Amino acid sequence: MLRATYMVFVLALLAAMTVAPAPATAKKCETLGFTVNDYGKKGPIRDAKALLDKYIVDWAAENGVKKYKVGKKSVSCYLFLDFYFFDEHTCTAEAPVCF
Repeated sequence: MLRATYMVFVLALLAAMTVAPAPATAKKCETLGFTVNDYGKKGPIRDAKALLDKYIVDWAAENGVKKYKVGKKSVSCYLFLDFYFFDEHTCTAEAPVCF
C-alpha cells in the first residue's frame, strides 16, 4: 500500500511539473548602429546619435517591438578626408537595444 501511495505521489508531482508555467524568458538584445559622414567632427557625432534614435524607433515599429530599452550609446569616428582647410569624419553611433 505504501508503494502504491508513493507512486501516486510521484506521478502527481511529475504531472504538476509539466503543467507549471515556464519561467520568464530572458530578454533578447541586439546592437543597432547608424553611420554618418560629414564635414567637421561635432556635426557627424551629433547627427549619428540623433539618427540612431530615429532608427531605433523605426526598427522597433517594423519588427513589432512595443517595449524596449536602449542601453548606453557609444560613438566612434575616423578621419575620412584631411585637407588643409577642411576635414571630413565618418562617425558611427551604436547602442544595445533589449526587448
